[in-house]
Amino acid sequence: MSTDATGPFRALRVRNFRLFTAGQVVSVAGTWMMVVAQDWLVLGLTDDSASALATVTALQFTPLLLLTLYGGRLADRHDKRALLTLTNLVSGTLALPLALLVLTGGARLWHVYVFACALGAVNAVEVPTRMAFVGELVGPELLPNASALSAAYFNVARIAGPALSGLLVTAFGIGWVMLVNTVSYAGTIVGLRLMRPAELKRGPHGDDRPRIVDALRHVRDRHDLLVPMALLAAVALFGLNFQLTLPLLAKSVYHVDASSFGLLTAVLAAGSLMGALVATGRRTRPSARLVAGSAVAFGVLEAVVGLAPSYPVAVVVLFLTGGASICFVQAANHRIQLGSAPEFRGRVLALYTLILQGSTPLGALLLGRIMEHEGVPAGFLTGGLVTLVAGAAALTFGSPGDGTREADARPALPAEEQRARP
Repeated sequence: MSTDATGPFRALRVRNFRLFTAGQVVSVAGTWMMVVAQDWLVLGLTDDSASALATVTALQFTPLLLLTLYGGRLADRHDKRALLTLTNLVSGTLALPLALLVLTGGARLWHVYVFACALGAVNAVEVPTRMAFVGELVGPELLPNASALSAAYFNVARIAGPALSGLLVTAFGIGWVMLVNTVSYAGTIVGLRLMRPAELKRGPHGDDRPRIVDALRHVRDRHDLLVPMALLAAVALFGLNFQLTLPLLAKSVYHVDASSFGLLTAVLAAGSLMGALVATGRRTRPSARLVAGSAVAFGVLEAVVGLAPSYPVAVVVLFLTGGASICFVQAANHRIQLGSAPEFRGRVLALYTLILQGSTPLGALLLGRIMEHEGVPAGFLTGGLVTLVAGAAALTFGSPGDGTREADARPALPAEEQRARP
């Protein structure tokens, strides 16, 4: 593995980032194992109801819609390492009761609803804090590389987690997979506590009472931030609902078991990993055209998934779709984070998280209704076509006169700190 100053893994030269990455691989793999197990549990409890699965997805992401901006405010105000330790402890504590209920045969649909909502509330603080913390781990020069590597480890875990989960669900049952997820949070906690705080690259202490409205005005007044945020909103609302659409594609269209569903999820993640590794070579802020063009490519491929005539064809197209999706998300991520003023970064990233994940509840409900009446392929076609149109609109109206060409050409940032997570 190359960790020299020019290699694709150069951010791993930083000890604190290595610890963080190792802990995250364990924790995120457990989370993706839980996603597969939870989806399979809901489908089993409801006789394959798309609406029930959409409701779980909506409940898990609704707290992000309501609380993420406040979570970003906490990230700008408090010690991020301590905040991440606390959120991971709470997440593990929340996961344990549901696992025990499933193991004892007492799990009901409302239990899943409660757990999904509670975990979403914790994630509203954890996600923007984790994204902002990466900048403190590596500093501005290594931030683009660390951000891409964060997407890479996320997708490594996303490949291993579902594939292993499908096998374990088939062999041992859903409850044991959920119990493994409970233990996996220890990976992040141990990594955080082993870090050397003196080596964190914290910027100057900002306002003790940072205001959310100031960050919103900052984005509103920056065309080069506002356009990718708007494009991200359209794509996230309709195009990035794979947690809902993939299990339905597996069970309702191709009629496969948990192992084959895990394979679909793993293939999508493998494509995403490929896209993330491509992004490790990025050293400058991506252009507006690159962001919009990657959205167009993603939209085309997602629509093709809805037209796939067989399971093997869907596997191939999903791999390409995963690569296109992460290329778009990473390009938007880098354009927004590398263009944000350091004093607003936690709150701007909270807004990014709010748009990327907080729009999922409405998108899941809309696509759930569409698929209930028009079939599962219609969900992929809708997501792909909306993404394609939004990307084309951004290509047409988003680039001219955005006034950021000089900033786009600069290496990474002026000289403070930064962040990242997919």
